[in-house]
Amino acid sequence: MSFENSNSLNELLMQVNKPIFAIQNNDAIHFIHNDNDFFTAAFKEDTLHHIKAFVPAVRPENLGDERFKTRHALKYPYIAGAMANGITSVAIVKTMAENGMIGFLGAGGLSIEKIKENIIELKSTLKDRPFGFNLIHSPGDPAHEMATVELYLKHQVNLISAAAFMRMTPALVYYRIKGIHTNDNGHIVTPHNIIAKVSRIEIARQFFSPPPEKLVNQLLEKKLITQQEASLSQHIPMAQDLTAEADSGGHTDNRPALTLLPTMIALKNEFMETFNYKDPLCVGLAGGIATPESAAAAFGMGAAYILTGSINQSCVEAGICEDVKKMLCQAEQADVAMAPAADMFEIGAKVQVLKRGTMFPVRADKLYKLYQSHNSFDEIDEKSKHEIQEKFLQARFEDAWESTKDFFHKTGNIKEIEKAQADPKHKMALVFRSYLGLSSKWAIKGMPQRKMDYQIWCGPAIGAFNQWVKGSFLEPHENRKTAEIALNLLFGACVCTRASILKTQGIELPMNANGFNPIRKEEIFLYL
Repeated sequence: MSFENSNSLNELLMQVNKPIFAIQNNDAIHFIHNDNDFFTAAFKEDTLHHIKAFVPAVRPENLGDERFKTRHALKYPYIAGAMANGITSVAIVKTMAENGMIGFLGAGGLSIEKIKENIIELKSTLKDRPFGFNLIHSPGDPAHEMATVELYLKHQVNLISAAAFMRMTPALVYYRIKGIHTNDNGHIVTPHNIIAKVSRIEIARQFFSPPPEKLVNQLLEKKLITQQEASLSQHIPMAQDLTAEADSGGHTDNRPALTLLPTMIALKNEFMETFNYKDPLCVGLAGGIATPESAAAAFGMGAAYILTGSINQSCVEAGICEDVKKMLCQAEQADVAMAPAADMFEIGAKVQVLKRGTMFPVRADKLYKLYQSHNSFDEIDEKSKHEIQEKFLQARFEDAWESTKDFFHKTGNIKEIEKAQADPKHKMALVFRSYLGLSSKWAIKGMPQRKMDYQIWCGPAIGAFNQWVKGSFLEPHENRKTAEIALNLLFGACVCTRASILKTQGIELPMNANGFNPIRKEEIFLYL
């Protein structure tokens, strides 16, 4: 099979607003748009011509689920996920909103005062444009979780991303159902919406179910909600939208996307039928999305939207130091590892981090193993104690404890201090957790003397992304802009989808028509 105009096929595929016809003439195939006069002339002269294949227009704004985009006033089905400690910064949230997408500010790990500052700035600049804030589960500090929710309600933050939840909590339920009412048509209106980020089916079931009656009754008894809000809550899901989180950076169960997304979509369908919800449930995909092919695959499997994280951390708008961005730009897919999580250290929860250029995963793992096998710091062998104090804490254990104690005093979490003073094992856990918590802050601020201890949340997506952009304008971190990357992934997904449609109709594509290389935002808009 030969192609009379194979050099122009890639250009035709990139004209995503126009359909393509593959016209067979003997052993040659022509690729044309339907506005070409080829049909008029060629078919009159030669009846051997026939249509071999057809490719429809596939636009970025037509990807995903239209109901999801309408619900959140989006042009494109794309989320910049929340990376804690403000790594998903005000700048990222702004640029996503300004380009028809949405970003969630990484509020996890930030003080209430800092979260408040960010809310005020975003509400004053973005007005009615879509944006959201993160709410991360805080099993060790439920008071902070509730204080964060109260702040969101007070300042009318109407959309949050719920992350790392192992069960529904009073704070999360309070956020979801506060203000729920019926309009003049009797339709239930929920002012506060949740996009859950989930990797386990048992947690997904809780988010797709109505709020637990036990927690609703607790809120009612405390007079935090009204009887009407309590009654109406049983007719809505905890989350209308759910992100199936596959092999991502940070908190992750390393689930394979190819099995996770179909499972979550099947669960969504089951709960729609069981509860007969009036508004549709939607499932998106996160984890490992870093190339046009992976984005196209996600939408091809039925994702309502896609969410990225690791790749955004290397962008100019990310709230992390330049040195870390350079490290991320050099990473390959195998340069990541699992390490103990600071917020759920005692139960063995893990986060996925960058291991290239840092000793953090090895050191964090050693701390967890020592915690597991000893009841106090004093029980640890002298060699390990010396290494921890000299290299990890860079302070005497008791001095590190005093700093840790000061932190809990400032945050008002006195119960942790009292528990540690009564239990040496818990005291050891808090000091080890302080190292884990500080390590992410050292990476954000950029402290060269602590580079070996940088905790950089990252999944294998960064390696795939770096391979894709190699040799392009997106290779240096100085050129990486969150919205421009997002548009490249969406536009590239359209090109890859159109190429795939040709293949499924028996068209063997020439090599130069496979894939999509990054182009600048202005050039993308010329095609759109």
